[in-house]
Amino acid sequence: MVRSTPLVLFLLQRGWKRYTTQDWERVNGKYGTVQRPLKSFPFFRRWIDRVTERDSCLKSLMFSPGQEEHCAPTKEPVKYGELVVLGYNGSLPNGDRGRRKSRFALYKRAKANGVKPSTVHILNTPQASKAVNCKGQHSISYTLSRNQTVVVEYSHDKDTDMFQIGRSTEGPIDFVVTDTVSGGGESEDTPITQSTISRFACRVVCERNPPYTARIYAAGFDSSKNIFLGEKAAKWKNPDGHMDGLTTNGVLVMHPRGGFTQESKPGVWREISVCGDVYTLRETRSALTRGKLVESESNVLQDGSLVDLCGATLLWRTADGLFHTPTQKHLEALRQELNAARPQCPVGLNTLAFPSMQRCSRALASVPTQEDKQPWVYLACGHVHGYHDWGHRSERDPNAQRECPMCRTVGPYVPLWLGCEPAFYVDTGAPTHAFVPCGHVCSEKSARYWAEIPLPHGTHAFHAACPFCATQLNLAQKWAKLIFQGPID
Repeated sequence: MVRSTPLVLFLLQRGWKRYTTQDWERVNGKYGTVQRPLKSFPFFRRWIDRVTERDSCLKSLMFSPGQEEHCAPTKEPVKYGELVVLGYNGSLPNGDRGRRKSRFALYKRAKANGVKPSTVHILNTPQASKAVNCKGQHSISYTLSRNQTVVVEYSHDKDTDMFQIGRSTEGPIDFVVTDTVSGGGESEDTPITQSTISRFACRVVCERNPPYTARIYAAGFDSSKNIFLGEKAAKWKNPDGHMDGLTTNGVLVMHPRGGFTQESKPGVWREISVCGDVYTLRETRSALTRGKLVESESNVLQDGSLVDLCGATLLWRTADGLFHTPTQKHLEALRQELNAARPQCPVGLNTLAFPSMQRCSRALASVPTQEDKQPWVYLACGHVHGYHDWGHRSERDPNAQRECPMCRTVGPYVPLWLGCEPAFYVDTGAPTHAFVPCGHVCSEKSARYWAEIPLPHGTHAFHAACPFCATQLNLAQKWAKLIFQGPID
């Protein structure tokens, strides 16, 4: 190795790419006989790598400018954050397809597409309003009466990127969201008579420069680049003169107090206007009278902010927040560690094992499984078993009331499924707790966090729900600590 050092320095000084036959003849003649070029020896290549890792100056000698640029890692696009739909365990039950998926990542666009308010037109005829809207610019129309419409034109904003969310599958929508079905099912499989999610529900605008602030606004621009607020929509003129309004069922936002961590507490649900102002909730979801303006709060999304579209609730995770969440590999390692402990069924004495992450993500909490290794739990006490027919208390629904053979406690008996969506975890702890009554398993702090979050349900109610399947949690017992029995041997 000592004798090789002059050889390396010689090669570095000559330039790795500029080897010639004469170079090799000189090297071979001075440092010994080599029958083929040293470049073909793998150990030599690895040794060069170790040397250059210790000294960046050697690397600059070794590569020509063109090579250095080619070998440099490609620059990753800036990630603003992700929107994750509550009620899906890592993916849609039938798989993610195009813009219809369970999570949507927002990246910095190659070219800015944001817009900002510019010219205001007060029009007294429908023809004039139509002429303004056909100019090809983004605009918001506020219809005050049959004879008066206020049109606010929007001009290009080179400093922001805009992303639109809604039920429509038209081109302007970046993230297609449909009504979430409780229990982890898909709305396509469970027909909904009438969706309450707007076709162009909301838009998220991200600043292209650090700190990449993301803001949310109600309503989205349609294929003609317009937003229409008709006569029946809630709208008004603010004291500063600019128009504003609310969508039919509204866009609600809740920012957790203390960020998205194990110590976080739920915040207060607010409504976001078309222009991004924050208001208290209306008396009913679609009431024409707006709430009170909350000047102390803003429409800036924080890590862990929840956005409700009246039919689906989205979780916003910042890029920095996602960096500190567990990854799919980490969750898989926890699953394997859990299975490696070889938990046993106290009745059948057979070894239990949690299914693969892919199978857990596609499983429906409402559809029971009776496989030998599938873990089941008595939710009233937390004892984990395999599936068995002992202890029925109800003939109509045999698993609704079962008596635990370990402690004789009576309660629901359900299969356990690991929570596979990393964005819903507030820590990297072991999966030790299950939500009641669905049986999705996650860490203790994650279970405690979601058990305290009131999520909008329908147009009036709020209740806590499992983030992995949207099942409403039991008011008396929202989660259960799991008790495993180890192998007898």
